[in-house]
Amino acid sequence: MRRYELMVIFPMEEDQHKTGRDLLLSDLAANGAEIEKTDEIGERDLSYEVKKRKKGRYVLLIIKADPAKITVLDRIFKLNANLLKYLFVRAEETEKVNG
Repeated sequence: MRRYELMVIFPMEEDQHKTGRDLLLSDLAANGAEIEKTDEIGERDLSYEVKKRKKGRYVLLIIKADPAKITVLDRIFKLNANLLKYLFVRAEETEKVNG
């Protein structure tokens, strides 16, 4: 399993944010991803309009997942109407260097 950073932008509306977050978490769990850390970044202006919205709620998740499952999750997230944007980035594995 590899470590990934998953940045997600949810709509500002509370019901869409909650629904989107619940679906995201259940999709991750159903595909064997382990959530190591969740960081609620908060509400921010978007650089450009996305789905006719100018603001969004940003959430950063650190997950461990099988690389083959990332493409499956990508397809699933595209169908989730409660996500404005998302991005998977492979996290660098930090190694301790003695000396």
